[in-house]
Amino acid sequence: MPKINGNEIRPGNVLEHNDGLWAAVKVDHVKPGKGGAFAQVELKNLRNGSKLNERFRSADKVERVRLEQKDQQFLYEDDGMLIFMDTETYEQNQISSDLLGERRPFLQDGMTIVVEFYDAEALNATLPQKVTCKVVETEPVVKGQTAANSFKPAILDNGVKVMVPPFVGQDEAIVVNTETMEYSERA
Repeated sequence: MPKINGNEIRPGNVLEHNDGLWAAVKVDHVKPGKGGAFAQVELKNLRNGSKLNERFRSADKVERVRLEQKDQQFLYEDDGMLIFMDTETYEQNQISSDLLGERRPFLQDGMTIVVEFYDAEALNATLPQKVTCKVVETEPVVKGQTAANSFKPAILDNGVKVMVPPFVGQDEAIVVNTETMEYSERA
């Protein structure tokens, strides 16, 4: 694995540090008036989610880890484990539903997601940015109510609550951004 200098760390980099795998969340380069410059790095553990603030001087060497990204097709859920099929090798993989966190309800049957692996261990999963859902419950559409920036609550077919514009009615399909978990457009 390649070693990089402490001043080359960028947000999103995955590092092997203190016998764990850490993702750099935030990096601030600090040049104090006295002493050498350093990078103040906020790290997040990819296995247990704990956070750590660490200082790296430019002379410090850290291991940069490359995660293997694979397309995985969702098949079904079994006892809190999500069963995926590798789209290239057709092998089935079990991944904990905790890996998706609050975005789990947006995972639909047959959906292809990107899973990042370190050796055979799944560390991160990314859903498509936009997912189509159906509104199952919301207030009725009121004619003439077109005030800018007025939104109303709606419950989707997957149980998630989002805010939608006043013109969206019940049983209508909408597109939801899975990163911000907000209404994006009509489907």
